[in-house]
Amino acid sequence: MTTDGRPHRPRQLPRRRTGRPPARPGHPTPPAVLLNAKHWHAQLSQLTGTRRGYEALESAGLDVKPDTLIKWLSDPEYNVRRSYRDLIHTAYENVAIVPADPIPDHVKNGQFEISGLVKTGADERERGNRRAAPLRIDGSRGDWSDIEALWLAGDLRDDDFEVRFIEDVIVADIGEGTDGWEFSGSSYSVELR
Repeated sequence: MTTDGRPHRPRQLPRRRTGRPPARPGHPTPPAVLLNAKHWHAQLSQLTGTRRGYEALESAGLDVKPDTLIKWLSDPEYNVRRSYRDLIHTAYENVAIVPADPIPDHVKNGQFEISGLVKTGADERERGNRRAAPLRIDGSRGDWSDIEALWLAGDLRDDDFEVRFIEDVIVADIGEGTDGWEFSGSSYSVELR
């Protein structure tokens, strides 16, 4: 379900991740851990790992080009202006102080339409075009608890969301099936209806 051109890892069902403990309320959340980073580079690395971190950087007023961020992240000794370091530090503190808003009900209860290459058993076709309707997923049938726990903790990364969405929302709606299914394409679009 990546739309940024990253190689997509095919998923075949039935398959579950069992080695990872579920996110649980009451455990130390990443914002508490974030305050341990002192250097601007470590703070920026952690902030750019989550959507919430990017939002905090934007709210703090950090307005730089993506190539600049890449240069900063690739070299901890890069000479960053003090004003930028102050903005990074402000954003870093704001992530720890300001709790995330819960995932809106219209998202958890929404209808998702997935367009892209979908394989079910021996049938593999491009969904969401003139020949085949998009794959429709009813979000209200899913278990959003793990996704929401990671979201509220400020630690929901794109890869985590992709895995959790497939396992906890898509599987809950269409089932695992005997033929199995997988997303074997390189990019997908997902629309919330």
